Amino acid sequence: MNRIAVLTSGGDGPGLNPCIRAVVRTAIDKGLQVKGVRRGYSGLISLEMIDLDARSVGGVLNQGGTFLGTARSLEFKTKQGQREALRNLNRSGVDGLVVIGGNGSLTGALQLHELNFPVVGIPATIDNDVNGTDISIGVDTTLNTIISAVDKIKDTASSHQRAFLIEAMGRDSGYLALMASIAAGAELALIPEVEVSMDEVIKTVDEAYIRGKAHCIIIIAEGWQPGARPLYDFIKERREEIGFGVRLTVLGHVQRGGAPMAYDRILATRLGAAAVQALLDGQSGVMVGMVEGKVGLTPLEEAVAFQKELDMEICELARIMEQ
Repeated sequence: MNRIAVLTSGGDGPGLNPCIRAVVRTAIDKGLQVKGVRRGYSGLISLEMIDLDARSVGGVLNQGGTFLGTARSLEFKTKQGQREALRNLNRSGVDGLVVIGGNGSLTGALQLHELNFPVVGIPATIDNDVNGTDISIGVDTTLNTIISAVDKIKDTASSHQRAFLIEAMGRDSGYLALMASIAAGAELALIPEVEVSMDEVIKTVDEAYIRGKAHCIIIIAEGWQPGARPLYDFIKERREEIGFGVRLTVLGHVQRGGAPMAYDRILATRLGAAAVQALLDGQSGVMVGMVEGKVGLTPLEEAVAFQKELDMEICELARIMEQ
């Protein structure tokens, strides 16, 4: 193996740049050349590759996002798109590929592996829903961003005696909302995995008011149904019944940005280096992840088989803390 390539695909998040940096510098240390693929699988199909050396990744540790860019590619989901990507890898003299991303990106890595091209995946998704790793790159920093926002909102909520609905990312997973609820001391977390009626939410807000609380903070995953906006309207119509006024804050893409925290920088560096070593060891069709504090390998087929489920013990802990 003389040359490898690295790409970031799917949703972005803090820690992607440190991971690219680790892949590049580890590969160079092992005597390999490195190509960076721009715009994920789209760039692989359109042959958008650049040479990367140690200096190319200097100063990126504290940068959010990904300097290689990312995109979602419908074309790559087709057999023709995959064949074109494989052709471009071979034309560029690339002997192995490192894919950094979430479930969709890792599924693409598996498809290239099934076409007999050496591929190793690295889990990077703020939802933390990839099997085979305790935590994915970007999760810790995103949680800290949410918690910082909730702490600030709690200040103004207390000043004005209000209930605040705070929508966090998580279309299919309530991990961020649940963990942020515990860490920020929210009165309730609403997540897709647990059904809660709007009447039950009203009861929680009312009880917080009766107990004399100065605020009521509810963190809502964007995938919870019937949704943050309908809940806001429902509570607002019952202003006279519950005592608290209500406000809605949608955190949106601010959660994906910002400099990665120390944990994400170290996690990204460890996994990036491990991915290069796995390729050199002849591994393919695997994902490097953290399992019980140690770097381990999981077959990509298992990693993308299904969405990692929330730990129900954590849900119970959140319920206890919400009292």
